[in-house]
Amino acid sequence: MKVSGHWLISSPRAARWLTSPRRRSVLAVGAGALPVLAFPAPALWWWAYVALVPWMLLMRSSPTGRRAAVDGWCGGFGFMLAMHHWLLPDLHVFTLVLAALLGALWAPWGWLVRRFLAPGESGRGTARGRVGGALLVLPSAWLAVELVRSWQGLGGPWGMLGSSQWQVGPALRLASVGGVWLLSFLVVAVNVAATVLVAVPGSRAPAVAGLVATAATASAAWVWAPRPEVEGRARIAVVQPGVVEGVERRFDVEERLTRQLVGQDVDLIVWGESSVGYDLAEHPELAARLAELSRATGAGILVNVDARRSDRPGIYKSSILVGPDGPTGDRYDKMRLVPFGEYIPARSLLGWATSVGKAAGEDRRRGTEQVVMRIGPGLRIGPLICFETAFPDMSRRLADDGVDLLVAQSSTSSFQDSGAPAQHASLAALRAAETGRSFVHATLTGDSAVYDASGRRVGSWLGTRASTAAVYDVPLADGITPYVRYGDWPVHGALLVLVALGLTEGARTIRLRRGAPAPLGPPARTVHGSPARPGR
Repeated sequence: MKVSGHWLISSPRAARWLTSPRRRSVLAVGAGALPVLAFPAPALWWWAYVALVPWMLLMRSSPTGRRAAVDGWCGGFGFMLAMHHWLLPDLHVFTLVLAALLGALWAPWGWLVRRFLAPGESGRGTARGRVGGALLVLPSAWLAVELVRSWQGLGGPWGMLGSSQWQVGPALRLASVGGVWLLSFLVVAVNVAATVLVAVPGSRAPAVAGLVATAATASAAWVWAPRPEVEGRARIAVVQPGVVEGVERRFDVEERLTRQLVGQDVDLIVWGESSVGYDLAEHPELAARLAELSRATGAGILVNVDARRSDRPGIYKSSILVGPDGPTGDRYDKMRLVPFGEYIPARSLLGWATSVGKAAGEDRRRGTEQVVMRIGPGLRIGPLICFETAFPDMSRRLADDGVDLLVAQSSTSSFQDSGAPAQHASLAALRAAETGRSFVHATLTGDSAVYDASGRRVGSWLGTRASTAAVYDVPLADGITPYVRYGDWPVHGALLVLVALGLTEGARTIRLRRGAPAPLGPPARTVHGSPARPGR
């Protein structure tokens, strides 16, 4: 059966779904949600390489460019809602509002999918030249979407498509070359080729050629990329108290678990985010207890204070290093806060979110710069706090500043029974591979994990049911990865592709307008059946 001018399906019932705008939108929402299966959990990494195909087939079949944009928007809504479904218990209906706003970013992508992959007027399939362009333009447009939504005010880069490859060794190696951006580009390119192979038989040759070229380029980058060289080791302990109600009781549990590390010769002990609920300057008794723990274990303790500061107004989340004599003066204040969880953007307009969910009643204050802390004579660590592990640029900057180890303190206790803790812990593997630096991800309630400089897991993964102190023998690597040296070059390349597309389309439009025939004038007036003469 022919649907909207495109040979797509043969089932009359399916045809009614595609010709009904409302049902088509529902189908787009479902298709857009499919890629989430590639993320933890269930972490079907291989699914990412075909997960976009149903969504792209739907947009390809759109009767108009405007309908394709709507399909893109609806699919983006489905993707964002599925990716952040664990926010529903806290933000309720506002989660749907956020998903709808962010989903609109995929509307131009939907239009481009139809522009490059829809059958031509002859109905014989897409021109080969357009398929070749699609393999370059559509992944570039996807990267542009990920770039825009990576802005902190829009929720940050949580759920970037390339991050689904966090446990694939060759993919992690490519991340050291172009970061998670390069992985997203390659995953989308494979999906484009798969869509062409399924739906455009006459253009399978360029699709296969594109797959071969992608595989060859990725293989060359995999071979060329330098491997991290281990220069030493550090013994790092992670203290994960588990779900404990009350800041005083949680501190007691953390203290008890830390005492189990006495005699284990650790270099650094890491507590999770919000592990201390009071400002240490106003509560010297807590600082004294921490200093005594440091003396007993022979290691510095990196705690995280979530409290109103005594030396300046407002509430901060701060990584503070405590030694045998008390706080050392090394302090990092969280710079990128979680929208609605730690502050409300444009509170005068969106403050009503506090009435429908557990949005922040008071905005946390931001830090102003990243910090490198020194542990003993030779270990330099770069602290990050929770949400910040999703931002590739922050860990890259710390690696460029010469840290030996990346350390993140996190708390996902509000989302214990969802996939959020595992997905959060998986991001550390990407950041480790990108920077060539081992990464310690310590949480209050799980999941805690440690990765070496290649992104491979070190030791055991502490799940959400664990309450323990675990010691990891962490390898320390040196050197600079191509991603740290050259930055987000895949994004820059993608933007150049889109600029070139815009210029080409603009020139084409001008050329068509100039070549169009001039409109005919009004017909000559006749008098008594013959053309009128001037003056008559």
